Amino acid sequence: MARLSPKMPELPPVVHAVGFSAWKRPIVRKFLRDKLVIFVRNTARIPAGSTVLVWGRRVLEGNDLRIIRVEDGFIRSVGLGAHLTPPLSWVFDPVGIYYDAGAPSYLERLIETAAFDDVLIERAARLRERLVADDVTKYNTGTRAWQRPENGKRVILVPGQVETDASVQFGSPHTTKNLDLLARVRESNPDSYIVYKPHPDVMAGLRLGEKNYLDDAEALCDEIVADASSAKILNAVDEVHTMTSLMGFEALLRNKKVVCYGAPFYAGWGLTTDLFPIERRVRRVSIDELVCAALLVYPRYIDLRGTRDVTAEETLDTIKEWKKSEERKTRGFPRAILDFFLRMRAY
Repeated sequence: MARLSPKMPELPPVVHAVGFSAWKRPIVRKFLRDKLVIFVRNTARIPAGSTVLVWGRRVLEGNDLRIIRVEDGFIRSVGLGAHLTPPLSWVFDPVGIYYDAGAPSYLERLIETAAFDDVLIERAARLRERLVADDVTKYNTGTRAWQRPENGKRVILVPGQVETDASVQFGSPHTTKNLDLLARVRESNPDSYIVYKPHPDVMAGLRLGEKNYLDDAEALCDEIVADASSAKILNAVDEVHTMTSLMGFEALLRNKKVVCYGAPFYAGWGLTTDLFPIERRVRRVSIDELVCAALLVYPRYIDLRGTRDVTAEETLDTIKEWKKSEERKTRGFPRAILDFFLRMRAY
C-alpha cells in the first residue's frame, strides 16, 4: 500500500521579515510571490500572532510570534552565496534550522517520522542518479578535474569549512577547527592518502583566516586541492571525513563512506559513521528516503528569473545549462582577473 507523502506547512497571506540584507530582500519576494512580505527592523512593531521570517538562527525578541527560519537549500546555484550569486532553492523551517544539532528542525522531523510513498521514493532515486551523473553539487564551483594517486592507498577527502559559520558552531561542538579535524583524521588513518579541500569562500578571499594556516595543513595531509570540482573529487575518493560539510551528504549520494566528527543533518540515520551520535535520531533510513526529505520536500525551488516555483528536477536542468554558460564565459579568461571581479561583486 502506498504511504502518504508529507508536505511543508503553508505560510499565511501576510508575513513579516527581520534581518534580511538588502540583496536578499528581492529574493524573499521571489520565493513568496503570492504573499505580502513586510520587512521590519524592530520586532516590537510586529503584531502578536504574526508569522516572522528570519535568516538562519537569529534570535528574536518578542512573544507570540511564529518564527520561520530561512536558509539556502542544498542545490543552490553555480557560484557562491558570498559572491551574491542568486539562489535557486531556499528552505523555510517552522521548527528550527537544519544545521543546529542542539535542537530539532523540520528536516529532522521529516527524516524521523515521515512516511514517503513509493512514487516519491522512486523519484528520489532518479534524482540522485542524475545529480551524480551530471556532477552537480550545492555551488557547482571548481574548474578542473582531479586524479587520485596511483599508489594503492585508501584516499580520504577532508573538506574545509568556514570555522565561524553557524553550521560549525552549532553542529560540531567537539571539533570546530579545520586543523584539529585534519590532525584527528591523520592520527586515525596514518597510512591513508589524505586530501584537504579548503572552503571555496576562503579561497575566493571572502572569508579571512584560513589561508594563514594552509602551511600548517600541508603537514597534516598529502595534498591540498583548491580549485578542482567538488563532484570530480568526490567521485575519485574512497571516504569523506567532515565536521558538518554538505560534501558529506554529496558523498552519500555517491555511495561513499562518510565519517562525521560533528552532527550534520544527514548523520545519525544509519548512513554515516558518527563519532558523536545524537540520541534523539533513532530511525534508520535509506539514502533515497534521505533524498526525499532533504531535496524533494524540505526546500522550495524557483526558476532562474524568480517568476515561478519549479521542481528539483527542473532546477537540475537549470544548473546544467547555467554551468555550460559559465564555462563559455570563463574559457580562456585569466583566472586571477576573474577572481578579482568576483570579489568586487561581493561588495
